[in-house]
Amino acid sequence: MTDRLQGLSIPEHIAIILDGNGRWAAKHNVPRAQGHRAGCETLEGIVEDCARLGVKYLTVYAFSTENWKRSSEEVGALMQLFRFYMVKLIDIAMKNDIRVKMIGDLSRFDPDIRAGVEKLIEKTSDNEGMTFAFAVNYGGRDELRRAVMSMAQDGTDLMNLTEKDISDHLDTGGMPDPDLLIRTSGELRISNFLLWQIAYSEIYVTDTLWPDFHRTELEDALIAYNRRSRRFGGR
Repeated sequence: MTDRLQGLSIPEHIAIILDGNGRWAAKHNVPRAQGHRAGCETLEGIVEDCARLGVKYLTVYAFSTENWKRSSEEVGALMQLFRFYMVKLIDIAMKNDIRVKMIGDLSRFDPDIRAGVEKLIEKTSDNEGMTFAFAVNYGGRDELRRAVMSMAQDGTDLMNLTEKDISDHLDTGGMPDPDLLIRTSGELRISNFLLWQIAYSEIYVTDTLWPDFHRTELEDALIAYNRRSRRFGGR
């Protein structure tokens, strides 16, 4: 921990909307695929930084249910990146004692990508450090829809439904709600991410594009978080 963070509270669960890869590519006059590759490299560093800082859960929004609307060229490039980084993430996770969890509807992905996800989850399942949840083909509304279907299928008493019932059937079941939600690139919206879970999360928005978000920017977010007074609706 650096001197800037001495004495500060580290959130148990940080969620990040990774935004700005395309704008970073345009700014540097390179293809969008290169922006996504730069974003993946940034993610590697932030995952390791969070693990070393003692964050217990890190959830990142990598590919939304709406991202399929992008050009076939861009979607294809993203699928290739998934294939590459799922393999690389095994090494990163094992080196840092990280357990990896995928959230979202994986059924739309090609069989080899689904197999890669299963291998990644299996290889890291015994790790006891930070849990890293990677949201792909994820949308908050779709997650709620699937949770309701799951409750109906397993016989949950829908007439006496509790908040815990819903939480337990979400993709993040078993994880605490995020304490801090970070959004890069300056956009002031949550973009269908963790709609149920971020009800009382502190939100931090930075103009920094995701590929330029490094340890210093993470520390800025943590310092800002520590200046907040969290009352959860109370006084």
